[in-house]
Amino acid sequence: MFDSTSFGRNVEMLQRSMDVSLLRRDVIANNIANADVPNYKRSEINFEAALSNAIATENTKPGLILQTTDPRHVTNDRTVDWRAVQPRRVLDYLSTEKNNGNNVNAEQEFMDAMQNQLMYTLMTQAVSFEFNQVNLVLR
Repeated sequence: MFDSTSFGRNVEMLQRSMDVSLLRRDVIANNIANADVPNYKRSEINFEAALSNAIATENTKPGLILQTTDPRHVTNDRTVDWRAVQPRRVLDYLSTEKNNGNNVNAEQEFMDAMQNQLMYTLMTQAVSFEFNQVNLVLR
């Protein structure tokens, strides 16, 4: 019903970001739980950069559009639908925090958890604001 409106887009984007925030919370909790496990490598969730790139490609057109004569040819005018962007769980193999091969820094994980919680709270307030705006119009 609201798919083509800015309200629908904002609410759907906030909802997806809140879902990713819940996934990120689980990953951070898993990192903290395995802080003393030898050779455990911490994980993180990448989503915001891919979402930002997808949104940036929506309104851009290349100056020169390449013609393709075969379906296997690569085009230069591919746009990425922001709804198709999925969160990626990435392992950090490059760093080591402890002598046992574990790279979880508990302080950093707790800071990430706090930042994630604050972002989730901010997103819930933004969703509430969107619905309050619609409610204000309907009155």
